[in-house]
Amino acid sequence: MIKVLITEDSPVVRGYLKYILSLDPDIEVVATAQDGEEAVQMVKMYNPDVVTMDIHMPKMDGFEATRRIMETHPVPIVIVSASWNPEEVDKTFRTMEAGAVAALEKPRGMGHPDSDSSIKELLQTVKLMSGVKVVRRWARHKLFKPVPEAPPEVEVEVPTPVVPAKIVAIGASTGGPMVLKTILSGLPKDFPLPVVIVQHIAMGFLSGLRDWLARTASMPIHIAENNQTIHPGHVYLAPDGFQMGIDRYYRVFLQKYVSEYTLCPSVSFLFQSVIQSFGEKAIFVLLTGMGRDGAEEMAKMKKLGGFTIAQDKESSVVHGMPGEAIRLGGASVVLPPEKIPSKLIELVTGKKKGH
Repeated sequence: MIKVLITEDSPVVRGYLKYILSLDPDIEVVATAQDGEEAVQMVKMYNPDVVTMDIHMPKMDGFEATRRIMETHPVPIVIVSASWNPEEVDKTFRTMEAGAVAALEKPRGMGHPDSDSSIKELLQTVKLMSGVKVVRRWARHKLFKPVPEAPPEVEVEVPTPVVPAKIVAIGASTGGPMVLKTILSGLPKDFPLPVVIVQHIAMGFLSGLRDWLARTASMPIHIAENNQTIHPGHVYLAPDGFQMGIDRYYRVFLQKYVSEYTLCPSVSFLFQSVIQSFGEKAIFVLLTGMGRDGAEEMAKMKKLGGFTIAQDKESSVVHGMPGEAIRLGGASVVLPPEKIPSKLIELVTGKKKGH
């Protein structure tokens, strides 16, 4: 059984979440907390496998509760938030920085057309996140004596040839926002290619994601619009509810419904459009996420002669998408997030980062 602690200040929503989670025979709701302060104590008492965390609560909010849990008794935390409040969206991403592994919009009530899909997503996410290994976050006020560093191993560097790429396309899902932040904050403002991204994220969170990423990125970040021309040194996120493709003239095209793609936006749709428009002259990056979205197209790109990067298993919240690409032989290299920016810079300029 997967033991779950629900943290939610609204009695009605708390009861509804308990009802939904109890629908699954593999899930047991061991306790409920009405604020972050209670949640911190109950994690120690009940040792849950997963905590669902509201953001806006009295006494202690979801951000502070997550920070304290990850410092004292680390456990996978899934944010279940009302996404329409900009302040709450902003705090959602700060909470992910503090250690939360996923963020969902609160499930729709019975009778809403999206009720079944939102319930299914919550159950699937809770079950999947129960198996995620989380690490303790050290308290900010604690000081540690530095450990003497071992002498660095001498690596024989093999120069990376400059690739004739015209665009970088990135796909990400569960756990993706933190990785995108690492990658985009490591790229310079004069990066010579446009970067296009599909990030699977709950409806209503996208503009908050854009603003949060923009705080540490050097390049401007946009939510893509139909017929928009993309430019080098700019980042474009696929909008909610649309398939995003790029044509050979560097124009965005958006489509509302494409029958062969179950996800919208879909990494596969974006990657396939880039293959059709630019052939092998593209770099594909596939990051953490459940499922296999984009994996086949990444393998196709590598077979054409394009360069592809898959995130490594150790740093992935869920290694589904990059793992499938690796299994299909679709990864030119497998890297942790912190090494991806320097590899991209090296690939397109021939220079090491900082040189």
